[in-house]
Amino acid sequence: MNFGKNFVVIARWELKNTLKSKKFLLIFFMQLSVLAMLILMFNSFAATIESDKGLSLTPSLVDFATLDVDDQGGLFKKSIDPEVIKVYSTNGNGSQARMEAGQTNGFYTVSPDSIQRIQNGEVVDTVLYLDYSDPRRSVVRDAINTTTKSVSSALTQSYLQSATSSNTSSQTGLKEEKTGESLPMQIIRKVMLVVLLFLPLFLFGNIIIDSVVGEKERKTGEILVAMPLSPVEILLGKGLAVVAISSLQVAMWVAVLLAAGFTINNVIAVYLLVVLTALPIVGLTSIIAAYAKNYKEAGIGITFAYVLVVGFLIVPALAYISRKSFSANISPMTTVMRLFAGEAISLPEILMSVTLVIFLSMIFFGIAAWLFQRDDVIFGPRPGLLRLFLELIGFKKRT
Repeated sequence: MNFGKNFVVIARWELKNTLKSKKFLLIFFMQLSVLAMLILMFNSFAATIESDKGLSLTPSLVDFATLDVDDQGGLFKKSIDPEVIKVYSTNGNGSQARMEAGQTNGFYTVSPDSIQRIQNGEVVDTVLYLDYSDPRRSVVRDAINTTTKSVSSALTQSYLQSATSSNTSSQTGLKEEKTGESLPMQIIRKVMLVVLLFLPLFLFGNIIIDSVVGEKERKTGEILVAMPLSPVEILLGKGLAVVAISSLQVAMWVAVLLAAGFTINNVIAVYLLVVLTALPIVGLTSIIAAYAKNYKEAGIGITFAYVLVVGFLIVPALAYISRKSFSANISPMTTVMRLFAGEAISLPEILMSVTLVIFLSMIFFGIAAWLFQRDDVIFGPRPGLLRLFLELIGFKKRT
């Protein structure tokens, strides 16, 4: 009956003491300052890239995707971004065979009388052939979609200017401006935004380390163990306080990003999923804190653990950009990226990442509580990792 009340009381006490700490407040506002600097640097970088004298984004992208193009008029071919697609002009003969042999990533054909059709105001037929076993197909498809929109916008603007110049009235003519971003810029913006959203989750690991390891170094762990509280209540209370602080930081960062002009669709769902992801990260940190002897050991452990966590989060997200596979949604970072980009996402795809996050949270907090209730782990002599692992999976040492 008192289980929920006990760990909530501990969480409230931990949260109150943390928020009253001048050190925490200093770190909190320093992190917001770092976020502002990162946004400023990114906007400057983006402005440089998108300018006429901008930097070449990634030279290797030219060889990353290739495309055979049959465009006798040349209008569509010259509009394909050379920093994304390397174009090979062809008359169509052998292009299908080249694509099947893996010598090109696709074949794009345009009506041979495209110029005449445009002059007559008729529809121009374009066909894009892709190999759906090739993960680079999404890069080619997005680049061609961008090309088609670019040509359409240019033709519309030319038509409007022609209509305006033939109008003898003094009415101001209409003007259509291209506001879309290039494909590489869209990818960079997606990756940067999703990294910034998850970054606060890794900035408060020192709080749980200080809270748990500090109990050992200050010799106050005995008092906690002697209290009428279970290890699960103690760990959940301390962990809940850190999750609450992380949720506050994420909310602040989302507000700053929105104020800076970033577009975040489904902002509530994005926020909730990011905060939910804090649970297994705090649980994993609690395992390290419960086992570590001192701050130095905990710092080394948390560094290696966070590298693995970041890899697990970001690798599927990057894989999804190149190949939109269902399995990439195992990472909550992939789901968050799709949500704030406004993509259509099914319920099973959301449940995949949410279920994994909840499952890992239960496992990690369970292991942390199991370690915290062992006298040999808290007070020593501490058993080795192999022995603990064998005991955890059910093997007991013979006496």
